[in-house]
Amino acid sequence: MATEPTTASAPPAVPEDRVPGRVKRPRARSDGLYWGILYGATLVFVVVCVAFLVTLVTSSFSAWRHSGLGLIFGTTWNPDKELYGALPLLVGTLETTIIALVLAVPLGILVAVALVHLVPRRLRTPLSSFVELLAAVPSVVFGGVGFLVLAPYFQQHFYPWLQSTTHNFYLFSGTFSTTSILLAGIVLFVMVLPTIVALSRDAIATVPVEQVEGAMSLGATKWQILSRVVLPSSRTGITGAVTLAAARALGETIAVAMVIGNYFKINHSLLSGGTTLASALATQWDGATSLTISALGALAVILIAITASVNYLGRVLLRRASQGALL
Repeated sequence: MATEPTTASAPPAVPEDRVPGRVKRPRARSDGLYWGILYGATLVFVVVCVAFLVTLVTSSFSAWRHSGLGLIFGTTWNPDKELYGALPLLVGTLETTIIALVLAVPLGILVAVALVHLVPRRLRTPLSSFVELLAAVPSVVFGGVGFLVLAPYFQQHFYPWLQSTTHNFYLFSGTFSTTSILLAGIVLFVMVLPTIVALSRDAIATVPVEQVEGAMSLGATKWQILSRVVLPSSRTGITGAVTLAAARALGETIAVAMVIGNYFKINHSLLSGGTTLASALATQWDGATSLTISALGALAVILIAITASVNYLGRVLLRRASQGALL
């Protein structure tokens, strides 16, 4: 008996939400509100920053019109005579920042390495907590300790010893006073040291254990492991720590104003008084005329430009460090 040919039936259609690669995720009703709040907060932040910068720049027009480039390269700051030369402030800012970083960077990196690889485990947590506590101390406390404790000791003991030891080296020669550029740099060193230690410690702690153990299996010494494995692998985070510390040293105000002396002139000796851009912004408002206020706005613009340049340089170094780590 002849049978009728059978035709293959089409497979049942698979729902679209079950097709691989086409999974539809239900969109919560709150997503729109979430993104709206997020974009709104971002817009508010951008508007506030732009408004702040525009206000600051426009308020400094009078000073730039009055002094021109003399505002940057002039050596005399005397508001009574309407002379606004910020070069002594620029020099003092760079001097104190360099002193702080020269002292804080090597010591901070060494302390960070010790906290991760050398200090016994039972001491790591309390020491790390102490470092983080120092980073949270208000700057006025550092300034007060520097002025009340360090300044008299330096004047009576440290400065004479330093001059006799260095045989009146150019940077340490001449008469000295209670407050000085060197003292301000040392106070900044104490202030930025916890920042470098904390951030460098976090970067060093992220180095894979396999790299350290691999170096140990090859017979590397402890020093070789730290210098050739740990530090190169964490240089990106260390660079970021140094950049952040430099930005804080450049912008520190109250502590520096308390110990630097606020002398508006360039001195070759680090044992003499000076001033910085940030400390001048904190001390020059009393009785300021409209032109002086405009000049102070110009100082703020210069300080922001320097800080932004340091941050940009830090980003460039971070990019190069990360590229070198990938090679």
